[in-house]
Amino acid sequence: MASLTAVFWIFFLVTVTSETAVAQPDDLNMIPLGSSLFPVTQPTAWYSRSKRFAFGFFQTGEGYKVEIRIVGSGNGITVWTFNRDEPAVSSNATLDFVNGKLQLKHGNQYQTIADHPSKSALSACLLDSGNFVLYDENHALLWQSFEFPTDTILGGQILYSGKELISSLSQDDQSSGLFHLKMEYSGNLVAYRVDVTSETYWGPFNVSYSNNSQLILDNFTGTLSLIEPSDSSLVQVLTSAISRIRGNIYRATLGYDGNFRLYTHSFDAVTLQFKMRTEWEAIDDLCDIKGICGFNSYCTSKDMEWNCSCIPGFNFIRDLSSLSINIYGCEKNFTGGMCINGKEDAARNSMTPVSILGEDRPYFQEYQGNQDDCMKSCSEDCDCDAATYSDLHCSRYRLPLMYLRNATFTLSIAFIKSPNPQNDHLKKEVSWLTFFAMSLSFVTYSSVVLACFGIFMFKFHVLKYKKLLLQTRTTGLIKEFTLQTYTYNELKKATKGFRQELGKGAFGAVHRGSFDKGKSFVAVKRLEKVVEEGEREFRAEMRAIGRTRHRNLVQLLGYCIEGPKRLLVYELMVNGSLADLLFKGRLHPNWNDRVQIALDIARGILYLHEGCEAPIIHCDIKPQNILLDQFWTAKISDFGLAKLLMPDQTRTDTGARGTRGYMAPEWNKNIPISVKVDVYSFGIVLLEIICCRRNLQVNLAIPEATLLSGWAYQCFAAKELDKLVSWEEVDKTAFERVLKVALWCIQDEPALRFPMKIVLRMLEGLVDVPIPPCPSDE
Repeated sequence: MASLTAVFWIFFLVTVTSETAVAQPDDLNMIPLGSSLFPVTQPTAWYSRSKRFAFGFFQTGEGYKVEIRIVGSGNGITVWTFNRDEPAVSSNATLDFVNGKLQLKHGNQYQTIADHPSKSALSACLLDSGNFVLYDENHALLWQSFEFPTDTILGGQILYSGKELISSLSQDDQSSGLFHLKMEYSGNLVAYRVDVTSETYWGPFNVSYSNNSQLILDNFTGTLSLIEPSDSSLVQVLTSAISRIRGNIYRATLGYDGNFRLYTHSFDAVTLQFKMRTEWEAIDDLCDIKGICGFNSYCTSKDMEWNCSCIPGFNFIRDLSSLSINIYGCEKNFTGGMCINGKEDAARNSMTPVSILGEDRPYFQEYQGNQDDCMKSCSEDCDCDAATYSDLHCSRYRLPLMYLRNATFTLSIAFIKSPNPQNDHLKKEVSWLTFFAMSLSFVTYSSVVLACFGIFMFKFHVLKYKKLLLQTRTTGLIKEFTLQTYTYNELKKATKGFRQELGKGAFGAVHRGSFDKGKSFVAVKRLEKVVEEGEREFRAEMRAIGRTRHRNLVQLLGYCIEGPKRLLVYELMVNGSLADLLFKGRLHPNWNDRVQIALDIARGILYLHEGCEAPIIHCDIKPQNILLDQFWTAKISDFGLAKLLMPDQTRTDTGARGTRGYMAPEWNKNIPISVKVDVYSFGIVLLEIICCRRNLQVNLAIPEATLLSGWAYQCFAAKELDKLVSWEEVDKTAFERVLKVALWCIQDEPALRFPMKIVLRMLEGLVDVPIPPCPSDE
């Protein structure tokens, strides 16, 4: 009986607190219509009656942002920020309470901070709770900042179902960070890192599986509780009561490091300032947060200090001196051995034992007799970057590795593929010997070379000029890339006289071949056009993919150059093209498989645009150029039309290239093109994937459905998506989300198309997809 009374008392407290969070306005502290704030000149802020909170302009870096802060300690503590992810405004901006709404003016732009959709506000007020509110003429509440939290809730504030706190990027940057604390509609309170996984690292907590559950911070006792308003018996107290001292300010903030903390701000009568004290932390050890250190980095903790370290052979992606923990991860600082027929030159690498625990899923697992065999199998596997040996089983992993932390003891033995320390010594020895040999040769034969050079130039300059020019160009390519070389006869034998044709393109056919007595299979592209066009195609593909390596790009294994003959050797994609899968088969792939294919293509394009030393524009993204391997992984092929940009270049002038129906509008406008042409082509392909039909299809029962890109937007605008797909096999919410992504990709104006990084995150469900406008300006 006593426990029920305590529960009821807690519920009564939080209920009273929530009801009084929006207090009656104080006429002496009221902000009337026509009031304004300025970044530099007074007034710069409006204050609560007790002067504990300020609402107005605060300097952040070189600009100003509209924030609510707890004042009295240094520059104050930010508890709410307007448009936190947009750039700060200049000192010429103004904040105006006019026309029944609060607006931010900077330059010629107006942004509404607070208003009501159907009523005009007559007054505003910053309450002593830190809640900024708007009232109508009857003092009825129209808007309050408490309903739009950023990373903090204050005493008396409620985090309703569907609402979330998003951490800041760093101590000094209030932009949205990587960690979310969400009060889900399912009734669960969970914390997770948004760019890593949907798995939670704290929670779930719940009092009921309804969409009415709420998280509230009591403004009198500092208690954090989960409640179900419709049932007073359903209360879960997360923190115990702190104090009952009137005047204390309680603040619960999701920190930039992902930890949810409860603070007390109490007034010191001696120093006339507020003192801040940490009362409670959700996570005792930050290393328990999955993915806290980002890609390829592991977390260590000692004596309440936390640190992120890169695995051997890796460096931090960028230096963030303002962060005590680098949350962006690490990248390779070395180049692995050359891959030939799926095997890597193991001498270039070293398998380094590490005392690191991980929860990443291996891409391959097999029985191994001992750990040495496990190390060797990973060292020779081109796709393997790490391995663990446990219980006579060897597990192999690809980068990136996400769930790592330091471990003092583990039954598993972990290895990371890192640079071989002997390589530097060997390179020095080889370089010294090479220099000595070259010097000796130069001294001994210099006179002979000079004499022969004159004869050679006289005899062959005219007759062999074109051949010499061609060989000079291809020699540059050979030096630039490290690939397997084949003779024409080897490839002719491997393809049995080029008998089995897999497909035919504009510049030649692709044939199936095999080596090692049928143990390894390849695809051989034989360029059959005239020399000039074939050479241009050959050079384009070599330059575009000679240095690229990604699981969603078809791997180039080698080449052949013999006279006018030009052949390229690729890994064999046994399941054909995406066009065959979508348009020729009687059965379409299921929805999940189609989404996975779309994600594979998006990752491949993102790598071309942002993962290479210089951006690559593919210029011909279409289903025919998307191939599927034995595991149905989609890979981008056919780089014959690709365009390379300089490292600092974003646009380039070039003639029209690509396939009609997939070409972006700017190709026909004779203007510089950018990587956005690939985004447009991907949007068309994405529509074809989710609707399982070609973009252009004639003889349909509905004439306006002939062009899928236009028809898709009509159905979306009319909310008639059932005309595009059958709901029996497709999740309606997921289909609408992917459709909106596709419509953003095919916007006529390149600036409206999101970059592939954002497109991929929207497809993965990590970023909300806004409502797209009509793709065509016409």
